[in-house]
Amino acid sequence: MTKSSEELLRLTLNAVEDKKAMNVVALDLRGISLISDFFIICHGNSDTQVQAIATEVRKVAQEAGSIIRGIEGMDAARWVLMDLGDVVVHIFHRDEREYYNIERLWSDAKVVEHV
Repeated sequence: MTKSSEELLRLTLNAVEDKKAMNVVALDLRGISLISDFFIICHGNSDTQVQAIATEVRKVAQEAGSIIRGIEGMDAARWVLMDLGDVVVHIFHRDEREYYNIERLWSDAKVVEHV
């Protein structure tokens, strides 16, 4: 059973936080972009941590019945992009996050508060 975009967002946020992702930001893109409803942006401090975060997100999404449309960057673990449909997850290595600063590109999006 596929979850709503809000449920998938919550599950995915919990997954990245379980693996101690740093500086987690969720952006609400509804009404701004047709790409996705939400972006999650976070980073890990090592290649191993980036891969662990991505692996946990994949596991949680599959358990929730979501179709993973694509995963890019797992081998290099510098910027892993995961397309879960309504939720797109960007998992950076710390250095790349600072360099690309994609939050700036989506500055019109509202930041989602997560408790």
